[in-house]
Amino acid sequence: MAKSRVYQSQDYPRHPFTLSSNDISHQLKTNDQTGLNRSQVEEAQKNHGPNKLDGEGGVQWYKVLLKQVSNAMILVLVLAMALSYGVTDYIEGGVITAVIVLNVVIGFYQEFQAEKKMDSLRALSSPSAAVIRDGHVVTIPSGEVVPGDLVLIKTGDTVPADLRLIDSMNLECDEKILTGEAMPVAKDAKIDFSNNTEVETGVGDRLNMAYSSSTVTMGRAKGIVVFTGMFTEIGKIAESMQGQSRKANRSLSWKKGGSMQPAKGFLLRIWDGTGAFLGLTVGTPLQRKLSKLAYVLFGCAILLAIIVFGVNRFNVTKEVAIYAISTGIAIIPEALIAVLTITMVVGMTQMRKRRVVIRQLSALEALGGVTNICSDKTGTLTQGQMITRKAWLPGVGMYTVNDAEDAADPTKGNVSLGPSPDIVKSESEKKGIKFDLGREDTPNASSAKLAPAEDTSTHNGARQLPEVTPELQEFLQSTALCNLATVRHDEQKNEWQAIGDPTEIALQVFAHRFGFGKKSLEEEHAWTELAEYPFDSSIKRMSVIYLQDGSDKAQIFTKGAVERVIDLCTDLGTGTNHRALTSAVKEEVLTRMNLLAEQGLRVMAVARRQFDASIDRHSPPPRESIEEGLTLLGLVGLYDPPRFETRGAVRECTTAGIKVHMLTGDHPSTASAIAREVGILPANISHLAQKTAASLVKTASEFDALSDAEIDAMPTLPLVIARCAPSTKTRMIAALHRRRAFCAMTGDGVNDAPSLQSADVGIAMGLTGSDVAKGASDIVLTDDNFASIVAAIEEGRRMFDNIQKFILHLLTSNIAEVVLLIVGLGFQDSTGFSVFPLSPLQILWINMLTSSFPAFGLGREKAGSDIMRRPPHDTKRGVFSWQIIVDMTVYGIIMGACTLLTFVIIVYGPGDGQLGVDCNRAYSPPCDVVFRARAAVFAELTWLILVCAWEFKHLRRSVFALDPDTKRERRVPFFTDIYSNRFLFYAVAVGAASVFPAVYIPGLNTAVFKHMGIGWEWALSAGSVVVFVAGVEAWKACKRRFGWFAVGEEAEEEKLGLRQGLVSFTRSFSRSKSMGSESGGGEKV
Repeated sequence: MAKSRVYQSQDYPRHPFTLSSNDISHQLKTNDQTGLNRSQVEEAQKNHGPNKLDGEGGVQWYKVLLKQVSNAMILVLVLAMALSYGVTDYIEGGVITAVIVLNVVIGFYQEFQAEKKMDSLRALSSPSAAVIRDGHVVTIPSGEVVPGDLVLIKTGDTVPADLRLIDSMNLECDEKILTGEAMPVAKDAKIDFSNNTEVETGVGDRLNMAYSSSTVTMGRAKGIVVFTGMFTEIGKIAESMQGQSRKANRSLSWKKGGSMQPAKGFLLRIWDGTGAFLGLTVGTPLQRKLSKLAYVLFGCAILLAIIVFGVNRFNVTKEVAIYAISTGIAIIPEALIAVLTITMVVGMTQMRKRRVVIRQLSALEALGGVTNICSDKTGTLTQGQMITRKAWLPGVGMYTVNDAEDAADPTKGNVSLGPSPDIVKSESEKKGIKFDLGREDTPNASSAKLAPAEDTSTHNGARQLPEVTPELQEFLQSTALCNLATVRHDEQKNEWQAIGDPTEIALQVFAHRFGFGKKSLEEEHAWTELAEYPFDSSIKRMSVIYLQDGSDKAQIFTKGAVERVIDLCTDLGTGTNHRALTSAVKEEVLTRMNLLAEQGLRVMAVARRQFDASIDRHSPPPRESIEEGLTLLGLVGLYDPPRFETRGAVRECTTAGIKVHMLTGDHPSTASAIAREVGILPANISHLAQKTAASLVKTASEFDALSDAEIDAMPTLPLVIARCAPSTKTRMIAALHRRRAFCAMTGDGVNDAPSLQSADVGIAMGLTGSDVAKGASDIVLTDDNFASIVAAIEEGRRMFDNIQKFILHLLTSNIAEVVLLIVGLGFQDSTGFSVFPLSPLQILWINMLTSSFPAFGLGREKAGSDIMRRPPHDTKRGVFSWQIIVDMTVYGIIMGACTLLTFVIIVYGPGDGQLGVDCNRAYSPPCDVVFRARAAVFAELTWLILVCAWEFKHLRRSVFALDPDTKRERRVPFFTDIYSNRFLFYAVAVGAASVFPAVYIPGLNTAVFKHMGIGWEWALSAGSVVVFVAGVEAWKACKRRFGWFAVGEEAEEEKLGLRQGLVSFTRSFSRSKSMGSESGGGEKV
C-alpha cells in the first residue's frame, strides 16, 4: 500500500481489542478525559497522514481532459481547422490548431484547479467526527482524525475510524458493510478480550471495537482511535469498496432481464457514456442546460454553414469554405462553460467564508430561489447556550438563578428560593420575554455567591446555598443522573469545561451548584447505571435506570417535555408534599408550565420511580414498562436567548420576499415568545383577521390532525409549529410545495433525513447534526446559525445574477457576429463570392480573448445593494428568463447593426464599393478598402463587447447610476461603480488597448487577421461606441419606464397584513448591562 510506504505503520504489541483502555491510552499517549493536545495532533497528522482510503475521492485528470475535448466549441474549431487545411490555408489552419491546443490546455488547467478546489470544499461536508481535544469537544472532518483521538459517537453517526471503545451505553452499530450481517451489532466497552487472539475472535465478534464506515443505529459511546485510513478494517478491503454501481437495466446478463437484456444493457451503456462524454447527463441542472445550449448552437453553426453554401449555390470553393468557418465560429460562446465552472468555485469559496459548506452544486443554483425557510429554534435561531433559570418543586417553592453568564460554570451566579408564585399572570409577566430573568425578591428568599461546586472545603466554608431538602435532593439526583453531559473543572487552565447537549449541560450545571454532579454521585455515592433509554424526538423524553450500592431496588429517572412526562405520572412531590396527581393538580402543573413558557423559558418535567424487578444490563426491560407510574418531582425552566443577529436576519428575509417558519420541539408558549422576539411573529396580532391569527401558531398534533384540504384552505401556513415531530416537517414541506413555494428546511437528527431530502434545499447542522442528516442535506452550516442561511441565500442570488450577466454578455456578442456575417453574405466581389466583414481569426480573437476575461469579471461581480430587497427568482425559468432572451436579442441586433453600418460606410463611402478580388484569403492592393474596413469593424466590435460588460453590471439600471447608494454619496458615481470590480475594470482596459497592436503589427495584421492599419476610420469605431451605449441606455430606460420584465408581486403576507421582522421588540439580551435596572422590577438587564 502506498500509504504504508509514506507514513508510519500503525502497529501494536497486540490487537487493540485485546488491550485495556488504560494500555491503549498509554501507548497512544492520550488522555481518556481531555484527549490529545494540539502538538500531539500535529505530530500524529505528520506521522500517519489523512484518514482516507487510497484512491478515495480526488479529481481524475483524464476525465477533465476528455471534458475539454468533447465540448461543442472544440468540435466547431476542429471542423474549422479541417476545412482550413482542406483549402490549403495553412496559416489559418495553423493558428486554429494553436488555438485548439491552447484552449484545451488552459481550459484543462483552469477546470482541473477548479475541480480540485470544489473537491476540497465538498470534503468539508463529508462525514464529520466529534472529538475531544484539549478538553473541548470539536467537530472536524473525518479525514482529520488521527490515532489517539478521543471520539464521541451517537445514534446516526458514521464511525470515522476504528475505535477501541472505553465507554458505551446501549450502543449498536450496523456493520454489514464489513461483515455482510444485516442485524446491528450490540457493543460493550467493558468486555475483556485479554485472553483472546485475532484468529479466535473475528471482526464481527470484537464487541469493544467500533469500525470505520459503520453507522451507529442506537446508543452512544466514547472511544480512542486506534486505526485510520488504509489501516482500518474497511481499508483492508478497500478495493471492493471503490467500484461504482451501475444504473438500473445496465446489466449484460440475460439471467437478470431476459434474452434481450444484453442488447438493451449495451445500448443503455452507450447512451450513458455518450451523454457523460458530452456533458448532457452529468453535472448540475444548469451545467446540463448550458451543455445542451452549446450543442444546439453547434447545430446552428452547421445550419449557418449550409446557409453560406446555399447563398453561393453550393459552389464550395476555398473562399466559401472559409466564410462558412467564420459563421460557425461566430455563433459559439467559447468561454461559457469555463466561466460557469470558475464562477461556481468562487461561489463555493464565498459560501465557505460565510460558514456554509455546499454538498450539492445544484444547491448553489437553488438557494437564490428560496421563498420559505423552515428553521429549528434551539441553537439556530437562539444561541444554544442554555442556563437553568427556574426550578419549581411542589410544596417547596421556586428556585431562581440570577447573573449566571457562563453556561458551563456552576460557581457563577446567585441561587434564591422563594415561594411559588400565584397562578395569576403578574403585570411583569404580561410584558413579554425577559432576557435576563431577575430574582424573585421575597422575604424568605435566601441567596449567596457560590464557591466552586463540589468543593466544600475551599473558601473557609463560606459557601452558602438554599438548604438541600429531601425534595431538592431527589430532584437534583434525577437531573444529574438522567443526563449525558459532562461538567468538569480544568485545574491547569482554571476554567470550567462542559461536554454535551446544551439542555443537559444546563441541568448538570444546576446539579453541580449543590454538589450533586453526575460524577460525584457515581463515584462517591455509588450510583451505577444499568440501562439507558435515549431521548427520542417522537416521544420527547429520556429515561435511565440506576442502582445504588446497598439498595436492592433500582431507581428510574425520567426527564422530557412536560406534556409527554406528566401523562406517565400518577403522583406529585415527595415526603410531606406528596399527593396524587388528580385532574385538578395536573391542570395546576400545566398552568405553571405555561407561566414559565410565556417568559421565553424552555420547560421540562423531571420524574422518578422505584423499580422492584431485577434488571439485566444486557437485556433491559421494554421502555413502555419502565416509563409508567412515575412521580413528578418538579419543573425546570431553561433560558436560551436568541442570537444577536437573528432579528436582523429575519428582517432581511422579509425584505427579500422570504417567509420564515419556526419548527421546534418546544412548548407553544416558549416558541411563540421567542418567535415574537426575533420577529417571526408580530408583537400585536389584533389587526389581523381572526382566521389568519389562528393560523400563525399550531402544535404538531393540531397541524397533523388537519387534512391536506384543510391545510390548503388556511389563509397562511403556520409561522410557528411547536412540539414538532419529524413527520410534521415532511407534511409542512408538502404543504409549501402545494402552494408553489420553494423551501429550505433545517435538520440535525437521524429522523430529519426524510424532510431534508423532501425540501428543495436541505440544510444540516454542522456542529450538532448527525452524519445521516448531513448525508441527506444539500448544504451544511458550520456554525448552526440562522443568519448563515440568509447569507447563503444572498450569495446564491449573487451567483445567479452573475451567471445571467455573463451569459447575456457572451451570447450578445455571438448574436452580433452572426448578424454581421449573415448580412455580410450580400457583400460579393466581382467573382461573385461573399466578402466577410470579419475574418475567422478576428472572430476567434474576439471570442477567446476579448469576451472571456470580461465574462470572468462579471462572474466575480459583487452583490447589488438591492439583492435582498427583491423577491426570489423563478426557479422554473432559471437563468434563461424572458428578460435575458429579449435583452440578448436587442443588444445583439444593435451591436451587429453598428458594426455593419461601419463596414458599409467605409466600403461604400470613400471606398466607392471596392470589394477587391479574393480578399478572404490574402492581401492585395485591390483589397485595401476591405482590409481597412475589417480593421475598423474589429476595433469597434472589440470595444462594444468590452463596454457592454460594464453595461451588464446591472440589467435595468443605467451604467451611470449602477448603485443608488453611491449615487447619493457622489454626484458622478460612474467611475466609482466601474472600478469597484477591479478584475472587470482591468479586463476591459487591457482588452481595449490590445486592439492597437493587433491592428498595427506588420505581418500579424495582414497575414493572420486579414486587416491593416487605419487612420480616420478610428472615428467611426469610437463613434459607434457612443451610439451603442445610447441604444442600451434607451432600452434600459424603456424597461424601467414601462415596467417591462419587472420582478416581484405583492407577497401573500402583505395581502394578509402580515409582515415578519418589522415589529417593536422588548428588551434584548444584547443590550448593554450598563443601562442599569428597571425601576421597581429588581431585574438586571
